[in-house]
Amino acid sequence: MKKLLVATLIASATSFGAMAQTSTTAPTPAPNADADKNAPLPGANSFTEGQAKSRLEANGYTNVTGLKKDDNGVWKGVATNVGAKVNVSVDYRGNITRN
Repeated sequence: MKKLLVATLIASATSFGAMAQTSTTAPTPAPNADADKNAPLPGANSFTEGQAKSRLEANGYTNVTGLKKDDNGVWKGVATNVGAKVNVSVDYRGNITRN
């Protein structure tokens, strides 16, 4: 009986742990939905060019080109959004802004 109880507790703890896990990937909100009001924010940007491009694409931008990291650590480039060509920025927090 004790073995069954111990096995049940271990199985419960294991399944609860799996349910309690959170994603390590930052959410990708709609463009500018949750952007910091002062974005793009300067800072040490750890995004690679590919990650910045993927973040833009995940938020509805296409034809992302010319991404370059500026002196403030902000990725800047050009993309298409809703049929219009726009200047875009991705800061170190992942905020996307259009200029």
